[in-house]
Amino acid sequence: MKTDYRNAKTKEKTGVRGFQVLEDECIWMKAGVINFRKCDNNFDCSSCPFDRGMRRAMEIESGRDSAVVAPRWVAHLKEKYPGPERPCRHTLTGRFPGPKICISNYECHHCAFDQMLDEMDFLKETGPLAYRSASGYRMAVGYYYHPGHSWTRFDHGGRVRVGLDDFLVKVFGVPGSLDLPPLGKKLRQGRPGWWFGHNGHSASVPAPVNGTVLALNYGVWEHPEILDADPFNLGWLMILEPVAPKRDVKKLYYGKESLAWMEMEIQRLLALMGSEYAKLAATGAEPIRNVLQAFPEITWDLLVRRFLRSEKVSGHRR
Repeated sequence: MKTDYRNAKTKEKTGVRGFQVLEDECIWMKAGVINFRKCDNNFDCSSCPFDRGMRRAMEIESGRDSAVVAPRWVAHLKEKYPGPERPCRHTLTGRFPGPKICISNYECHHCAFDQMLDEMDFLKETGPLAYRSASGYRMAVGYYYHPGHSWTRFDHGGRVRVGLDDFLVKVFGVPGSLDLPPLGKKLRQGRPGWWFGHNGHSASVPAPVNGTVLALNYGVWEHPEILDADPFNLGWLMILEPVAPKRDVKKLYYGKESLAWMEMEIQRLLALMGSEYAKLAATGAEPIRNVLQAFPEITWDLLVRRFLRSEKVSGHRR
């Protein structure tokens, strides 16, 4: 019986799940304004509907710059932690793991330390990743996956890191070239986001989320082989400023549902290889690499149509 991987989805999505976030208590809870609430927007208060609602409820003037009208939790933190040794907001939320005293009176918009954390997060490499295996293909824990085989990781503060998953790199072969979008380019979820080439062929990869390109990984652009060795960490391609992350994640796979989806993708790949492969189960063996070389009867265009959901099906760039 044929199974639709969409039927395997679970109810794991409750807001936007950040990557390697140590603490998940809402800053309003930390300030003592409310009794209990978990942050579901990855500590990106500027785009948080709950934060806006709280500010309205506290009769904060709307329509003015947040750098001028400070969120009301600032006043509560000042009341809760009077004196010169009040803890930094980023210590309270877990963004900064060590002790840190706030010297800016919780006015984060002009705090040099706050800006430094943003810059560090912008281009930092993460610690060791946790992986799960889907029939030999690696899947990084805590990442979101688009049906077109790109991944998304929501870093602390709301920015988004994007790359290619292990399945795409192994099935299509290590890209010989990458054509990444320019800085400032606005990407649309599900529409072609960037291009890769291999042995005279090229294809577009659908963007996993809506957002504006803030940074590019020029190291991978110059050395695409990094994608084979480390597609989920050193192999990130770009950083985006997302537009509507809570809406976008509804079209992505996460956790158990991402594993179920990937297993179905692998079964679809095995079916292309012939009847002797269609019934193969996960055995822990090495995943098949460079399908075009191993199975000449499978064409580039067929792989693109089946797995990238690309609008482009020809072997030459438009």
